[in-house]
Amino acid sequence: MTGRGGDRSHYSYAVYDDPATARGFDAARFGGPIGALLSETQERVLVEFVGEVAGCRVLDVGTGTGRAAIALARRGALVTGVDASAEMLCVAEARAREAGVSPAFVQGDAHALQFADRAFDACVSLRVLMHTPDWRRCVAELCRVARSRVVLDYPAALSAASLQALARRVRAAAGARVEAYRVFTEGTVRRELARHGFTVTGAHRQFVLPIALHKAVGSRAFTEGLEAGLARAGMLRLAGSPVTLVAERCRS
Repeated sequence: MTGRGGDRSHYSYAVYDDPATARGFDAARFGGPIGALLSETQERVLVEFVGEVAGCRVLDVGTGTGRAAIALARRGALVTGVDASAEMLCVAEARAREAGVSPAFVQGDAHALQFADRAFDACVSLRVLMHTPDWRRCVAELCRVARSRVVLDYPAALSAASLQALARRVRAAAGARVEAYRVFTEGTVRRELARHGFTVTGAHRQFVLPIALHKAVGSRAFTEGLEAGLARAGMLRLAGSPVTLVAERCRS
């Protein structure tokens, strides 16, 4: 998911370059009614935040199985998807053929993107910063190659995701093979974007309760009803996760 510029001993390389993981990724992440809700919401927010993309050059960093790249290509964007995992890219290419679109998928490095400054109108990076060895370096690269807009997401520190992340870090320290991802405060991410000349102009928060809980229940109606109630009570704004941000390049 990251690339040759990061720490090759980091779990994000081996996990996502495993053929079985690549083949089963979409079913594991987006299968079932809650997975479908995740996928639909992710695509809706992405399209809203990236904006009109017909004829625009868009880079999808950490493209994985190509879901974001394919969604944007369907809307006329000239998309390049970058990922470190050759196995994930094979799945992405097959999915794109089935969808009747043709993004360019290339193996590459989120820490050192092989593109010129401001080469793309917009850059997208979903479910990457939480896993990448050096997230600040990746943000710098996204901002460097984006002409006007960056869309990224992360699990929020003030959410249930923090407990899961802590548990995974403890297991990883004990030698378990787990995705010991990090969580973020919005202020931390905003400040990092600002360091590279970008200002956050929009934010979307998805769930208050853990995704794993919603998947265990397996009812879309339950999830949508309960989360709507929590949102009305103000909990989504305080503890919603994951958070998707869109940032615009500041005018100089």
